[in-house]
Amino acid sequence: MDFNNLLHNLDFPTAPDGLYEPIVYTLASGGKRLRPQLVLLGSQLFDGQEQDVQPAALAIEVFHNFTLLHDDVMDKADVRRGRPTVHVKWNENTAILSGDQMLIEAYKLLSQVSEDKLPRVLQLFNQMATAICEGQQYDMDFESREDVAIDEYIQMIRLKTAVLLGYALRIGAYIAGADDQQQQSLFDYGINIGLAFQIQDDLLDVYGDPATFGKAIGGDILCGKKTFMLLTAFKKASSEIRQELQQTLLRTDMTNNEKISAVTAVYDMLNVRQDAEKFIQHYTDNALLCLQQLPLNEANNRLRELAEKLSERKR
Repeated sequence: MDFNNLLHNLDFPTAPDGLYEPIVYTLASGGKRLRPQLVLLGSQLFDGQEQDVQPAALAIEVFHNFTLLHDDVMDKADVRRGRPTVHVKWNENTAILSGDQMLIEAYKLLSQVSEDKLPRVLQLFNQMATAICEGQQYDMDFESREDVAIDEYIQMIRLKTAVLLGYALRIGAYIAGADDQQQQSLFDYGINIGLAFQIQDDLLDVYGDPATFGKAIGGDILCGKKTFMLLTAFKKASSEIRQELQQTLLRTDMTNNEKISAVTAVYDMLNVRQDAEKFIQHYTDNALLCLQQLPLNEANNRLRELAEKLSERKR
């Protein structure tokens, strides 16, 4: 299923331009299309039909992109997938309103799921959407807290990032007729690859290549974002180094590159990168264990390959 082509062919109104052009721009900006692929793989694992899950797959991808529009506004991010974010190319009000419309478009797509499956799919979709909003709120709450624990951070990214992958798989499996236990195993697989994916994202923000990462390196450092990298550094550092790190993050007399280099040097000294890689491997291994409880077929093989690929994204 060519999701890029399907998204390109979605029929949006032509007016008002200021509402719909940013939506088209966002959906045309590429991306891995990971989430709709997971809906499809969740269905294929149980011999489901593509046409049955296509509306849900498209709905989840449009919903995901809606969250990115609003997330970029809240994070004041300038670049997404190598292109200016909507609030930079247009303005914040446009990004908010076009994002709102994308949420509506996601539900319009979801309504095309077969009538017998739609009530449960809506329930799962709403659970997913609520969890993501809760995760985003925790993320914002962390900005004003200096005592965030790594366990709290893991729970936040579980809600904000991982549940979208888990529910994408579960919805696809449910539409294809999987039983509750099978759906749960697949959901747990999604949660684990989601956690691995986000910690890898945190790592790439420090050590990645901008050309392949799609975003400027060091953005999390510059905004003082509570990431796995920073929280691990705080946990491992002596009180003196922790204080120096906190002061560095607050300094206004350093260039962006100087601040990124200074914080990265602390991460290097404390071996934070190696800690992140251990967590990524832990969650990847957990995901692979979940697959052992599911049908062994081509879809299972592809999910196994996906887990391994996500944990090895270019640094």
